[in-house]
Amino acid sequence: MSSRVADVDAAAGGSNQAASAFGNRASRARLRQALSPWLFLAPALLLLGLFAFWPVLWGSFLAFTEYDFLTPPRWVGLANFEDLLDDPVFFISMKNSLLYLLIVPAIQLGAIVLAVLVNNALPGIRAFRAAFYMPVVTSVSVVGIMWGWMYNEQGLINAVLQWLHLINDPIGWLSDDRLALFSVMLVTLWRGLGWYMVLYLAALQAIPKDLEEAAGLDGATRWQRFWQITIPMIMPTILLCTVLSTLSAIKVLEEVLIMTRGGPVSSTYTGLYYAYDQGIRAFNFPRALAASLVVSVFCLALAWLNFRLIRPRHR
Repeated sequence: MSSRVADVDAAAGGSNQAASAFGNRASRARLRQALSPWLFLAPALLLLGLFAFWPVLWGSFLAFTEYDFLTPPRWVGLANFEDLLDDPVFFISMKNSLLYLLIVPAIQLGAIVLAVLVNNALPGIRAFRAAFYMPVVTSVSVVGIMWGWMYNEQGLINAVLQWLHLINDPIGWLSDDRLALFSVMLVTLWRGLGWYMVLYLAALQAIPKDLEEAAGLDGATRWQRFWQITIPMIMPTILLCTVLSTLSAIKVLEEVLIMTRGGPVSSTYTGLYYAYDQGIRAFNFPRALAASLVVSVFCLALAWLNFRLIRPRHR
C-alpha cells in the first residue's frame, strides 16, 4: 500500500515539475514576444532620444537660465520670458505667426479641389499631378530665390501686371511692409498645395466606388455625393492635413530667412524667425530658447484645438 502511495506521489511530483517547466517556457515565450517589438524600435528610439527628446528637454531647461556657452547655466526663472514681453519685435513676430494661419484654410480648400480634379482619368493627368508636386521636391533655397526674382520691382510679376495695364508703377512686393508678409505667405501656399493634394488624392482613391455608385443609383447628385460621402470618408485626412499645415504655418522660417530676413522694418518676423535671429545673430541663446518654447506651446494649443473642432465629426 505504501509503495502505491509513493508511486502516486512521484507521478504527481513529476506532473507538477512538467507543468512548472511548461509554464516557465510559456512565460519566456510571452516575454520574448513582448520584447521583440521594442528591440526593433530600440535603434530609432535611441536616435530620437539623442537628437529629439533630449535636446527638447535640455533646451526647455535652458530657457529658464542665463547661459552663454562659457559659464555654467544659472537659473533665473521667468526672467527670459519677461524680457520677451518687453520686446515689441516679439509681439510683432507672434502676431505675424498667427496671421500666417490664414493660409491654412486656403491651402486645404485648394488641395481638396486639386485632388478632386486630378482624381479623374483624363489624358495627361499624371503630368498634371507631377507639375503640382514639383514645388514640394524643389529646394526651399531655390524656391525663395526664384520668387525673390519674380517679386523684384523689375521682376516678372510687375512686368506682367504692367503689360496688362493693371498697374502703372512697379509694386515693392517684398520692400513694402504692408505687402511683404502676404507675399511670403503666397509662396508658402504655392509650395504646400502639391503635398496636401497627394494626401487628399490617396484618401479619395481609398473610398469604395460602390458607395458612390449606390448613391448615384438612388438619385443623389454629384454635389450631394461629395458632401454626404466624400467629405465624411476623408475627414481623418482633413484632420491630419489641417494639423500639419497649422504647425507648418506657425513654425515658418525658411521662406522668411531666404526672401526677407524679417524685413522690411520687422514686418515679416515670425515666432521661429525671431528665435533664430536671437540665437544666431544676437547670440542671446536663453531668449531664443524662451521664444522657441512659447512657439511650441502655441503649436500644442493649436493642434489640440484642431482635434477638438474636427475629430468629433468623423467618430
